[in-house]
Amino acid sequence: MTDGSKNLRPDMDLDEVDRKIIDELQSNGRITNAELAERVGVAASTCIARVRSLVSRRIITGFTASVDPRAMGLGLQVLISVTVRSGARQQISEMSDALRALPEVMQLFFLGGVEDFIIHLAARDSDHVRDFVVEHLSAHPAVSATRTSIVFSHHQNPVRSA
Repeated sequence: MTDGSKNLRPDMDLDEVDRKIIDELQSNGRITNAELAERVGVAASTCIARVRSLVSRRIITGFTASVDPRAMGLGLQVLISVTVRSGARQQISEMSDALRALPEVMQLFFLGGVEDFIIHLAARDSDHVRDFVVEHLSAHPAVSATRTSIVFSHHQNPVRSA
């Protein structure tokens, strides 16, 4: 389970212009290069070169559209904590791959601590959640226990420098 995080550049490789570009793109990933350059205070050619550099250095890892799960018929979000049996640790990578491939899984966190995974799941309703847990977790021989919590609201902040 590698995520490429070893390839990230240290924080010191980012100057103030890079940080402004990142902030603007996190606010609006569809901003034109001309508008981005104007907001950041650099020439358009400099701006596009900076963005390309941020992408090639894997500081910017992608551009995505945020979609409201409710618009897709998935009005219920839950967090499912999963504990893997101590004798099944060798199955964690396989299990992680299988979970990431499921369309309901919005986010998957592999953890150190009591629980091994937290799954952020988007579901149609509680029956959908139950079916997911029964089919993909409770039936899995590596799973020792699960705990499901309903998400009432969710907010995600963009990454910022400390």
